[in-house]
Amino acid sequence: MNTEKTVVSTMFGGKEISIETGRLAKQTDGSVVVRYGDTMVLVTAVSSKKQKEGQEFFPLTVDYVEKYYAAGKFPGGFIKRETRPSAAATLNARLIDRPIRPLFPEGYFFDTHVVASILSVDSEHSPEIAASLGASAAMHISDIPFMGPTAAVHVGRVNGNLIANPTIKEQEESELLIMIAGTEKAIMMVEGEAKQIPESEVLEAILFGHRSIQDVIKLQHELRAKIGRAKRIYQPVLKDETIKKKVAELCHDRVKKAFAISEKLDRYETLKKVQDDLLGQLVRKEEANSVAFAKNISSIYEDLKYSVMSKY
Repeated sequence: MNTEKTVVSTMFGGKEISIETGRLAKQTDGSVVVRYGDTMVLVTAVSSKKQKEGQEFFPLTVDYVEKYYAAGKFPGGFIKRETRPSAAATLNARLIDRPIRPLFPEGYFFDTHVVASILSVDSEHSPEIAASLGASAAMHISDIPFMGPTAAVHVGRVNGNLIANPTIKEQEESELLIMIAGTEKAIMMVEGEAKQIPESEVLEAILFGHRSIQDVIKLQHELRAKIGRAKRIYQPVLKDETIKKKVAELCHDRVKKAFAISEKLDRYETLKKVQDDLLGQLVRKEEANSVAFAKNISSIYEDLKYSVMSKY
């Protein structure tokens, strides 16, 4: 991997945004500094090359790290040091996590950690938008098997005009504020609010946001072409297709009926009853590995529930 500094830039929401790599955090699998106006975010990504024994899910952690120095301040009051993440930082970490988590391949269960460190913040350029872009870019140029890239954008509407990444002042005047994240071809996440406007206009804003991120997605491809590493080879943990088929045969229709129950607690109780019946039918107590087998069945059942719910 080339260790010289590499910078690419484009216009995003009428303002220049740049991605730099090769100068900071060189020992990570991937690292970038995203600069948007005077807002700067360092994003690093690392992923273990050794999987924990018995790992049954993808252990992805995203941290969004705010520090007072990023705004030229220091903590005041009784507590003079930085404390735990704020509620906003926790929410921003989740907003970064949502669009990237589905883009890891099935069976990739290696510990992966993404950290977005806010270096500086101005009053016009959103650090969470820069952080979301940086998370995708850091993994896209690395050898981590990430099937991105992704990007995010805030969409506002002032005086009837849609705006990509509105400033704080424009957000206060906006009739809606929506955060959209997606890939080149798909919308992965929508989060926001609006002041009683028609659904058609909300849809228009969402599609506007998806069009707005295309240039920064292309920017990440440009950066990878210059500096990217070959994706690593790994052994995926894949579930037994015969067992998956058997679980689907036994439970699909019952799970579908359970999701039609409007009362939450009743729905959960019914789904649990289906799982208990499934384990009773498939797990033989005399098996030496019955505990491990039951965990495997339960994992496949959870996948089935998610699949049925997403199509309901």
